[in-house]
Amino acid sequence: MDSFAFERPLWLYLIILVVICAYKCRAKESAIIFPHIDLLKKAADLKSFLPEFLKFTALIGTIVALAGPVFLDRSVEVKRKGHAIVLAIDASGSMRESGFDRNNLSLSKFDVVKELVKDFVKKRKNDNLGLIVFGSFAYVASPLTFNNDVIAKLLDYLDIGIAGQKTAINDALFESIHLLKSSDAKSKVVILLTDGIDTASRTPIDVVMKMAKKYHVKIYTIGIGDRRGIDENFLKWVAKRSGGAYFYAPNASVLKRVYEKIDQLEASKIKGAHFVKKEQLYQYPLFVAVLALLFFIYIYSKRGI
Repeated sequence: MDSFAFERPLWLYLIILVVICAYKCRAKESAIIFPHIDLLKKAADLKSFLPEFLKFTALIGTIVALAGPVFLDRSVEVKRKGHAIVLAIDASGSMRESGFDRNNLSLSKFDVVKELVKDFVKKRKNDNLGLIVFGSFAYVASPLTFNNDVIAKLLDYLDIGIAGQKTAINDALFESIHLLKSSDAKSKVVILLTDGIDTASRTPIDVVMKMAKKYHVKIYTIGIGDRRGIDENFLKWVAKRSGGAYFYAPNASVLKRVYEKIDQLEASKIKGAHFVKKEQLYQYPLFVAVLALLFFIYIYSKRGI
């Protein structure tokens, strides 16, 4: 967030003193410069305005410069020991089915999931996120990154069948854990979403679970759509063995609550370290003050005072 500020704002109180002095100290100043200056001022009010204006411009400009005006550019660098989360999304042929969102029955399950995942990603501002897409095989759509905008944009380019028509849950879990194994995050999480049963994996589930245990990866599994098409017992077993949890979502509104629940369960307590870039602006009021002072001196020198 960008903002304007003063490094030494107490100097600005001198402006009040200058304004007071402009009204209260005028008589004394006139007496020192020329005892009968009031008589001349009555005949030269217009001529005297410019020198007075320049004098106070020089004073106020100097005070503002002394107050240290700066333009602050606040940025956040996220500590890399918070949460590392991999989102594994089913993009198999069955995700083409519509009617999952009651408010828009024409949308496919995959389109609904993409939008809800985007919302989840945007909330995880301090986390390292990765994306796995799976169908007949699983592949890394995005490695771990702190730039959640990249993940959100990538989701727009994904489509049903991009990884084949079948479902390879074990392979998706394997690739997800493989992404997380080298992370030094305090919490490593896989969130796997599917609407089907594993029909294409080449990786045994025992290998997957041993990897999850070795690298301390917690797995949350989400089954969506028709319960008859989901192996809930398998998804529950995987989640429980890894210390995670299983969720079932028959429609979009429930799935939204599921992601909100996971967001709360894995709430990030890691705050970014704030760095402030300062752009000094004192030279601008100081330049105006010097310019006003030079004009002030020039005018009075021309008058012979």
